[in-house]
Amino acid sequence: MENAFTIAAYVVAAVLFILSLGGLSGQESAKRAVWYGIVGMALAVAATLVGPGSGLWLASLILIGMGGAIGVQLAQRVQMTQMPELVAAMHSLVGLAAVFVGFNADLTINMVEAAKAAGEAVNGSFAELVAKKTAVEINILKVELSLGIWIGAVTFTGSVIAYGKLAGKVNTAATKLPGGHLLNAAAAAGSVLLLIMYLSGAGSWTLVLMTLLALFIGYHLIMGIGGADMPVVVSMLNSYSGWAAAAIGFSLGNDLLIVVGALVGSSGAILSYIMCKAMNRAFVSVILGGFGGPAGEQMAVEGEQIAIDAEGVANALDEADSVIIVPGYGMAVAQAQGSVSELTKRLRAKGKEVRFAIHPVAGRLPGHMNVLLAEAKVPYDIVLEMDEINDDFPETDVVIVIGSNDIVNPAAQDDPNSPIAGMPVLEVWKAKQVFVSKRGQGTGYSGIENPLFFKENTRMFYGDAKKSLDDLLTRIS
Repeated sequence: MENAFTIAAYVVAAVLFILSLGGLSGQESAKRAVWYGIVGMALAVAATLVGPGSGLWLASLILIGMGGAIGVQLAQRVQMTQMPELVAAMHSLVGLAAVFVGFNADLTINMVEAAKAAGEAVNGSFAELVAKKTAVEINILKVELSLGIWIGAVTFTGSVIAYGKLAGKVNTAATKLPGGHLLNAAAAAGSVLLLIMYLSGAGSWTLVLMTLLALFIGYHLIMGIGGADMPVVVSMLNSYSGWAAAAIGFSLGNDLLIVVGALVGSSGAILSYIMCKAMNRAFVSVILGGFGGPAGEQMAVEGEQIAIDAEGVANALDEADSVIIVPGYGMAVAQAQGSVSELTKRLRAKGKEVRFAIHPVAGRLPGHMNVLLAEAKVPYDIVLEMDEINDDFPETDVVIVIGSNDIVNPAAQDDPNSPIAGMPVLEVWKAKQVFVSKRGQGTGYSGIENPLFFKENTRMFYGDAKKSLDDLLTRIS
């Protein structure tokens, strides 16, 4: 019973983590859910520091203090628009930690075996735990640490590339080396072969080579996924980091890490599946780097983009009875959510029906738009999901699209060769008038042209979203 406190604390922390995940499903309960997670993590850290294997207090406290300080700095400096790349960066750290823990476990196994051969005693709680294991249990531990290293390495380089693409530092187009999927398959097969050799006693060098192959797979997989699929990649890497944490838990014999890793891994996998369904993507196709994607020449876009000024948009809104606003990543970049909220208040004060249409993959992170609108005090009850509002566009007078491209692109329905062919989209073009707030005539993050911008009932409201909306607000009392 010497570990009773730690076990009890881990159980309470696990329950708090589950409550946290459950609470994040609703906007009203999300703030409380975040506090559940904070308290659960604080309890888990405290229980670990005083539990089995405790020691090196000064080093532990210094490292915790350094990590906390970095976290505070990031929280104060990182904008909401940078959250997707921040999440990807955090995933890379989890993967790297799994790699280090795995190699540490291998070094401990080698140290224990050498001590036994020399008839010497071993020191350290983990070393003592390893020393008590049978040959079969040692092999199980080797499998666990190998999986942790492999998943962690894939997560690390994959997350670094995802960060680069989301931050615009790496080309967002799908890029593969010659041989493409065969290279990934060969690296995976080589990893399995090296695992077998490692379990057969070939030595730790096999782990090093397996790690290098896993690092390559993570790099090549994510490089082979285009910008349009990056929201799925973020949730997929979240799942990978969870499984890496679970593998660490098995290696260290830490029950809480196993539980938390399983929670993160399974929830990330479920979210990835939901995202793929929302984009009409095959999950396996996305995670393999777009295997089997559409091929052929895309349909030519005819017509021209017609611009409109703030006065024209104000006149149309004055005559409209129903308005739907579609926010996208461009709204987040311009930090225009406050202006959108004020516009909503003024239009509703005039007796007009104003609602928001949110696509499941709006922005570059699931729930991104919902968080921004909640931050700007937009009422929850007028923020609707795609399936709830898509049938209402034909009866809508005005749709305002703010910084969105793929989620309102009719090519998803009309062009079988489009990279987003078959993806469910918000059918905004069916409204009487559509105004698109956009910086310029570019194709956007994913590089896909949008025929919506050329339709007869669409007008382009060019300029920075916040400046354009602020200009519009001066014309609406």
